[in-house]
Amino acid sequence: MKNTKNMISTIYQTLHASDMKELEGIYTQWASHYEHDVIKLAGYVGHIVTTEILLRYLKNTKSKILDAGCGTGLAGDILYKSNYKNIFGVDFSQKMLDKASKKNIYKSLNLCDLTQKLNFKDNSFDAIVCAGTFTCGHVGPEALYEMVRIAKSKGFICFTVRKQEWELSPYEKIIKDLENSNLWKKIEHHASNYNTKEGINCQLCLYQVTE
Repeated sequence: MKNTKNMISTIYQTLHASDMKELEGIYTQWASHYEHDVIKLAGYVGHIVTTEILLRYLKNTKSKILDAGCGTGLAGDILYKSNYKNIFGVDFSQKMLDKASKKNIYKSLNLCDLTQKLNFKDNSFDAIVCAGTFTCGHVGPEALYEMVRIAKSKGFICFTVRKQEWELSPYEKIIKDLENSNLWKKIEHHASNYNTKEGINCQLCLYQVTE
């Protein structure tokens, strides 16, 4: 289900990793040519669609933004070039963070496992962007609870979910649970391009934490 005939081999490996240790090893080897592979070969646009939708609503350029699963800094780079420069990045791969640090766009970069409790206080961020991280074998929908916790009142949470991951995991249930608990509300949620050269789309989601 995770594979397509057009999928490049390293993406296939990441989606089929047996555990986080194996996944981290793949990214350690991949970091140096990650951007070439995902953009040029797979046609990845997750960083573009998430930042586009977020910036339609986030108007204060001084907003404190968390780039969750920042990788090499693709989404952060767009935000920075749009004059949003109060950006903090976290990722589980040190090699990916090392690549991101060379762009000099983040206030800080830290190792972080998004599947665990996050080392941030409640109500820390005006916005959270999470592009390309909710995907098979990476981070599951339970991480949304922590994102809601660390987002400020009226803060935005913008994320993609790869099509196969959306079908395999209970995103709809958890998103609805958060709505029913009056913890966030939907701003936009629809299908979007994702890896265009693989023919893969995603769910593109923008929710706002309630007051």
